[in-house]
Amino acid sequence: MMSRRFPLFALLAFLAAEAVLIQQSGVSGVKAALEHAARLLGVPYNTLVVLSGTTLLGLASGVIGSFAVLRRRALVGDAVAHAALPGLCVAFLLAGTKSFAVLLTGAAVAGLLGSFAIGAIQRYSRIKADAAIGIVLTVFYGAGIALSRRIQDDPTGRQAGLDSFLLGKTAGMVSQDILLIGLVAANVLLVTALLYKEFKLVIFDSAFARVQAWPALAIEYVLFGLLVVTAVIGLPAVGIVLMAALLIIPAVAARFWTDHLGTMLALAGFFGAVTGGAGTLASASWPELPAGPIIVIAGAIVFAVSALVAPRRGVVARLATHFRFRVRVARQNLLRTLYELSESSIDAPPRVGFEMLAAARSWSAPALRAWLAMARRRGEIEGDTHAGWRLTPAGMARAADIVRRHRLWELFLVRQADIAPDHVDRGADEIEHVVTSSMMALLERELHEVGRWPEPAVPVSVHPIPEARA
Repeated sequence: MMSRRFPLFALLAFLAAEAVLIQQSGVSGVKAALEHAARLLGVPYNTLVVLSGTTLLGLASGVIGSFAVLRRRALVGDAVAHAALPGLCVAFLLAGTKSFAVLLTGAAVAGLLGSFAIGAIQRYSRIKADAAIGIVLTVFYGAGIALSRRIQDDPTGRQAGLDSFLLGKTAGMVSQDILLIGLVAANVLLVTALLYKEFKLVIFDSAFARVQAWPALAIEYVLFGLLVVTAVIGLPAVGIVLMAALLIIPAVAARFWTDHLGTMLALAGFFGAVTGGAGTLASASWPELPAGPIIVIAGAIVFAVSALVAPRRGVVARLATHFRFRVRVARQNLLRTLYELSESSIDAPPRVGFEMLAAARSWSAPALRAWLAMARRRGEIEGDTHAGWRLTPAGMARAADIVRRHRLWELFLVRQADIAPDHVDRGADEIEHVVTSSMMALLERELHEVGRWPEPAVPVSVHPIPEARA
């Protein structure tokens, strides 16, 4: 059994390896590697720098944003990004320098304060999560705008470049930014891999984690710490306003494709990387367009494609499932109607006229023609519009099973739920089409055990059934 201290030891070992690697290569090594890769790929050096940065940022944002989306805290990333603005301003006022590391440190501290403020408001008040996020987002952002205006009005502060953090300045990335983003992305992925089981437990059932003596609160803070670091590191690229899009859109798009957390994390990371890379390439093709908003638009396209064509959860798949369900219900209703109209002479079922069938279910003529044509292709009915329709032997067997299901549910509703017999037809009609064979077998077994199994196999209806007119 793996020790709970193993993730900590593995993380420390990885950090030590990172430190050695940085000492050996550093920014100059990253720059040399990028220049070599640019020559091999035949792309401009600056384009490759920006492409590498946005792709790594999208990868990390997609993975860590998935936990926030599944925890129903998707807007926490937005709040953290906005909460970072006063941290940038305070860091500049205190340090009096435009140092990139100092500004991001201030942003990270403010982002963490914002994250803690959201948790404290929820924990010590009756305010819901959405309201707490809204409070923190607006208050921190308002304070940041006020401080930013104060700095911009000062002649010495106009060179701070704080405006670039609002909408991002992707084209201004340098090799030092790539090193920083790469380290953050690697650490986010490593911590996620090491604490995958702990994160999974906390986001899906934090109460159970606390009962099992897991440090749920500490794990949650580690998770939001990674979220804050990722949001802060992305501010120079896409800005405060658009960073939330990188955290939320890839994760939501991945959710359409899978129900498995591991697969979702992989897909979200892939979608985030594609979003960053595609947006950068599009921006490089149209230099007059800002890269940050184009990256977000690329993410929106990924989301739209996922929402449309993803299996099971996509719009097309859901429409197809709904259509197949409606067709199945209509076919079963047609067979049940023919059976019940022929029940008085089931051994030699009479033909039922088109008008009588249409009136029995209030079907429109085109819809009834479509259901009749489908049932005839399946060999369940025979006849035509002029002579009338009746069930074939195969159709009779299927219709008997459908009617049996319907009447068993009617019996259940009458005897167990004390519903009047003349009120159960619609209720049973809604249930029978979604009940599985295993549920029907369970119902039949329980009816046998309590001595209420009806005879014959197709019970008599609990309410009057109209008969076919000759």
